[in-house]
Amino acid sequence: MTWWSDIRELFGAPWFLLLLLLVPVIWWRWWRRGSQASVRFSSLALLRGSRGSLRTRLRFLVPLLRSLVVVLLAVSLARPQAEDEQARIFSEGIAIQLLVDRSGSMMAMDFSIGGKRVNRLDAVKRVVREFVEGDKGELRGRDDDLVGMIVFAGFADSRCPLTLDHAYLLDTLQQTEIVDARQEGREEDGTAIGDAIALAVEKLRDLERRQSRMEAAKIKSKIMVLLTDGENNRGEISPQQAAEMAAAFGIKIYTIGAGTKGMAPFPTVDMFGRERLVAQPVNIDEDTLKEIAKTTGGQYFRATDTDSLKQIYTQIDQLERVKVEEKRYAARRDLATAPITLGKLRLPSLLLTAFGLLGLEVLLANTVFRRVP
Repeated sequence: MTWWSDIRELFGAPWFLLLLLLVPVIWWRWWRRGSQASVRFSSLALLRGSRGSLRTRLRFLVPLLRSLVVVLLAVSLARPQAEDEQARIFSEGIAIQLLVDRSGSMMAMDFSIGGKRVNRLDAVKRVVREFVEGDKGELRGRDDDLVGMIVFAGFADSRCPLTLDHAYLLDTLQQTEIVDARQEGREEDGTAIGDAIALAVEKLRDLERRQSRMEAAKIKSKIMVLLTDGENNRGEISPQQAAEMAAAFGIKIYTIGAGTKGMAPFPTVDMFGRERLVAQPVNIDEDTLKEIAKTTGGQYFRATDTDSLKQIYTQIDQLERVKVEEKRYAARRDLATAPITLGKLRLPSLLLTAFGLLGLEVLLANTVFRRVP
């Protein structure tokens, strides 16, 4: 029977709902008792115009409270249940380390967003956000993947650990600034590609060690997405050595050379304090980036504008996809003992309300509405 199946779905012990049959019995007894006269008069003419006292008119509150108590107790004993939202447990995905160049050359204004010139780092921020969150188009987002970020210039720095908290990751990326050699010193500028890769390998290896102690989190593969617009000129580890380290641990590296070829416009301030763009020569060590990708089984890409940069991240997004396994469970909870929430109003549970009304009914029946035999 469909209706019985629906009831069984809503209640753990639905047969206790038979107690609701006591409600009409309560009202029948109250009506029968009220209709019996305890004192006989020869004439009721003098009482017909009387409406009775307030206490007399409110005497129905006793059977009403008693009926509510029976209803609430019957429903509580029937164990009304609700199914909690299904909980998703991360079970399998990809660990992605983003390596982002923030050296002074990233200041070149050879990219654009919405028809407006922007520097290379601003374009990277925009495209990486769409890569991680999705753009409701080709980029589906990396909801089930651990994503971390390492930025580098003269030194490599881990700005965000591998995490599923992508909002924190993107907020950290948004706050990342290009190195200003005039304020931070010449030693801060440069391009330490090898050190950045080595640091990323260390972070991914640490994740692998922690993974062995976390049964719920299984990493299908580990990759890096390295973006730079220059050539390695700082650091203690060469890009080739770092790439071999990554390959030894099964880490794939996708490399991206960002920027136009030959000359690129850089913002400068002339002697009159006016900002203007001046073309300067730029060079990307494509051979090294290709070697890094080949050594680790990845691919090399060249981005000369924002559109090509987005297409590159779209290709990487499509190349690095796994069928995510999810463990789901449905937990059921008893509503009789749970507080009732109506908007911002929080009420006691059904069972607690029943006992409260029972106490009130007993109090009124033995004080204000007490009957004298």
